[in-house]
Amino acid sequence: MQRNRRISLMHLLLCVMSACWTALEVRGSQPEIPLSVVKLWASAFGGEIKSIASKYSGSQLLQKKYKEYEKSVRIEEIDGAKLVKNVAQNMEEIFRKKAEATRRLVEAAEEAHLQHEENPDLQYEYFNAVLINEVDEDGNSVELGGEFLLEPNDHFNNLSVNLSLSVVQVPTNMYNKDPDIVNGVYWSEALNKVFVDNFKRDPTLIWQYFGSAKGFFRQYPGVKWHPDEHGVIAFDCRNRKWYIQAATSPKDVVILVDVSGSMKGLRLTIARQTVASILDTLGDDDFFNIIAYNQEVHYVEPCLNGTLVQADSTNKDHFKEHLDKLFAKGIGLLGNALAEAFTILNEINQTGRGSSCSQAIMLITDGATEMYDDVFAKYNWPERKVRIFPYLIGRESAFADNLKWMACANKGYFSQISTLADVQENVMRYLHVMSRPKVIDHEHDTVWTEAYVDSALAQAHKQLGENKGPNPITTVAMPVFSTKNETKNQGILLGVVGTDIPIQELMKTIPKHKLGIHGYAFAITNNGYILTHPDLRPLYQEGQKRKKPSYSSVDLSEVEWEDTEDVLRTAMVKRRTGTFSMEVKRTVDKGKRVLTMHNDYYFTDIKGTPFSVGVALSRGHGKYFFKGNVSLEAGLHDLEQPDVALADEWTYCNTDEHHEHRHLTQVQAIKLFMTSRKPHLKCDRELIQQVLFDAVVTAPLEAYWTGLALNKSENSDKGVEIAFLGTRTGLSRTNLFVVPEQLTNQDFLTAEDKEGVFNADHFPLWYKRAAEQVPGTFVYSIPFSSGGENKSVVLASTAIQLLDDRKSPIVAAVGIQMKLEFFQRKFWTASRQCNALDGKCTISCDNEDIKCYLIDNNGFILVSEDTSQTNLFFGEVEGAVMNKLLLMGSFKKINLYDYQALCKEYAGSSDSARSLLDPFTTVKWLLTELVLFLLEFNLYSWWNCDSTVKAQRAQRTMMVPCDTEYPAFVSERTIKETTGNIDCGGCIRTFVIQQIPSSNLFMVVVENKCDCSSAPPVTMEPIEIIYNESLKCDRLKFQKDRRRPKSCHPFHPEENAMECGSANALNFPLVAILFPVLSFLISR
Repeated sequence: MQRNRRISLMHLLLCVMSACWTALEVRGSQPEIPLSVVKLWASAFGGEIKSIASKYSGSQLLQKKYKEYEKSVRIEEIDGAKLVKNVAQNMEEIFRKKAEATRRLVEAAEEAHLQHEENPDLQYEYFNAVLINEVDEDGNSVELGGEFLLEPNDHFNNLSVNLSLSVVQVPTNMYNKDPDIVNGVYWSEALNKVFVDNFKRDPTLIWQYFGSAKGFFRQYPGVKWHPDEHGVIAFDCRNRKWYIQAATSPKDVVILVDVSGSMKGLRLTIARQTVASILDTLGDDDFFNIIAYNQEVHYVEPCLNGTLVQADSTNKDHFKEHLDKLFAKGIGLLGNALAEAFTILNEINQTGRGSSCSQAIMLITDGATEMYDDVFAKYNWPERKVRIFPYLIGRESAFADNLKWMACANKGYFSQISTLADVQENVMRYLHVMSRPKVIDHEHDTVWTEAYVDSALAQAHKQLGENKGPNPITTVAMPVFSTKNETKNQGILLGVVGTDIPIQELMKTIPKHKLGIHGYAFAITNNGYILTHPDLRPLYQEGQKRKKPSYSSVDLSEVEWEDTEDVLRTAMVKRRTGTFSMEVKRTVDKGKRVLTMHNDYYFTDIKGTPFSVGVALSRGHGKYFFKGNVSLEAGLHDLEQPDVALADEWTYCNTDEHHEHRHLTQVQAIKLFMTSRKPHLKCDRELIQQVLFDAVVTAPLEAYWTGLALNKSENSDKGVEIAFLGTRTGLSRTNLFVVPEQLTNQDFLTAEDKEGVFNADHFPLWYKRAAEQVPGTFVYSIPFSSGGENKSVVLASTAIQLLDDRKSPIVAAVGIQMKLEFFQRKFWTASRQCNALDGKCTISCDNEDIKCYLIDNNGFILVSEDTSQTNLFFGEVEGAVMNKLLLMGSFKKINLYDYQALCKEYAGSSDSARSLLDPFTTVKWLLTELVLFLLEFNLYSWWNCDSTVKAQRAQRTMMVPCDTEYPAFVSERTIKETTGNIDCGGCIRTFVIQQIPSSNLFMVVVENKCDCSSAPPVTMEPIEIIYNESLKCDRLKFQKDRRRPKSCHPFHPEENAMECGSANALNFPLVAILFPVLSFLISR
């Protein structure tokens, strides 16, 4: 009995053992990855790479040299309030000088016009910007051309210019010898002398100009203009923001568009273009809405029923997209539409939600059967505060008198638009009417634009081919008036003068050494839009020249998005002086990495402008600065060494203020200033003294690096290519261990590597990241290139601290560039080590049963068996493991937001250009345009139906502005090592993660037994934030705080309101000639 029982127990035991063995087989045939072995590999690799990085960078020597001065230097906490006050004063001085130059131009222009007598027969040869230096077939100068001396000038982006004379540009659609233009060009020649004098007084000036109300544009210095590939120069000074802002006061505008049945065909097309042109004349200080009417009143954007929106670029683009949805049907009841428009304007005025200044109704229609005097009597008389601007569409003149009466009775202007070619010139006329009160008041208001890039002007100057890309500017402008007594009550605007200020010039006033490694300065407009900020991204992609559609109206809240209550923005818009603090997440390395820090903000207004400026200082080492002392002789000696460079975009000495200083390098200027040989030089003495100190302290590294380079036994395989350092004063030193031609990454430390060098608004990336590492450790990374291809190098850098505490300033950073293949070889060598006495290791990264990776603290792969995975995010390759690391807390996910993103959108594209390749089609198109220019002949729909069909069929991808959310990942510093298991469909997969000592790196070893490919990857792809219709509407309606311009000139009692427009006459003889031709073409 007992024997049977023993047999049963043994049988049970065998069954249990069998089950356990089966379970082990499920887990994998290999034992778990030994943590001790992985720790050994990590320790061996960490020791090797730290030894190489320390040795070739000279980090220990540099730390020692700074320590020698520890007791003699003085550490100071940076006073943010004092710092921002100084920055504001420096910027104010720049703006003041530019405004004075502009004021001198206004005085000269008005005096020249006062002395001029208009002569309709005046013949005058002037230098036309397009025609200068052009010759005919016989080699003779063309009319209005002539020989015009041009010389390259680096102050004007190396363009060839004439510093003695200006040139005149006339819009493509205007006649060069029109009497009005010739007279205007003649008297404005007097500005040449003032242009030259202004430039002598202030050599930092760039373009100065006069934009005439007649359409011509006088520009100094003289420069050759070039048409685009279509032979056109798409530039009219009168539709530039600086012109419109200076010419008129802020305004509330309601645009009424007739969409009754009679507006079909070309009339509706012209109406759409007219609305779009009106929108182009509105700026950030204006408010508007568009109403379409037939027998009913329809808001083009139904969400904005009964209100106005700010005329920023986003809102204007939104409405332009809706214009294509207009279609004509029914009858037009204008009275109801006018009543609606007056009601909106009255409510907006009472609530103060609009511009609180001028008001206007733009009426776009093909006729009005009555005068609607009862509507005007009810809403607008006798004050006539709302101006009426009727635009009669088409050649019919039957209703012209009614519409003109409306304009004259309401201080507006009547225009008739027959063709698309008429639109621009007729729309511009309303600006001169709106400017009358300002002219009669003789108020030369100074206006400042937001930051922008004038692409049309850059194209004309052939600047778009430059590698640097477009440079944002702000413009200061003032209106020019007729001061003749006989025209005083007519309020004649002669034009607008202006000068540009590169944002780069403002950046030069910022003492970057006082801002710390992560600190920065920024400025905004009265509307809260960014004038300058390091996180502003105006271009589609780095290296591209195309601007984003809304680049000039990026709000401060869209880059400082952590301030969800808009506390900082509101205070700055209201021009307050104060402070604010918050925790922020700053992305670096092309947005792929994130640094979390606490920023203190200090802000104030810039007197005499609509701008406010702020500085952000990061807490900790970013709030401290130290001062050391060395002899002038030693400092200058070490500063002039060939391996030394100073930050290109930092201002040690201002060499732009005097012409004789322009040729000086910063080092030359420093030497002349410190030896008192150039007393007129303006230099930052404090910064210079500290850069001399850094030059002396870092000088021993030159000899140290040279010794390493000369030692043939060192670096025999040329694995280490460059050693480099940078200091808090923008000083850098480099040493090549290979000849330049053999460098694997030749962009590093050059202007092409924008994130890798000291810049106008940031320290180098390798410096920033090293500063956030534990002192004495190195940060390793593979550079991300803008083109997408990986650089086959690894950068290693470490920060040098003055003291051993958190408040110690980071005085410098040093590092090396090594070949990726050299770095990876060190890793594979270390991963073959073990503690076996016989040297036979049971496990190594060569085993097929495991996969080994080396990742950094943001999860990017530096080493993998599959080299194509280099620099990919680890979650894309091992999604299951990354998810587990996030669950275990080894890594954390940080959600970020991008309010300057671009998303793909599919849109129709027209094939009409292709149809013009057929010669007969081209003739047909030209003749049609010519005839339609003269009469309203409703063939437009028929004539272009084929193009419309093609446009509907074609689809193309567009990049449109959008908001996105995307993740970044950061390792948890307190977790040094961990193990984990992943269940992949019943197969248990083990992994080990181990930190590499003295680095930002981690070794990840994963079992290769199980197939976990079904697990979704963890990616960093941005996801578009989709707003539902209700939320979209709320966003359109919502108005952030803004500060209105102080100046407002809505009307004037002396204004002559009878200058209110006239109808165009039809040229019947020409129509009679062309009508048979058109009939012949139609019959074909």
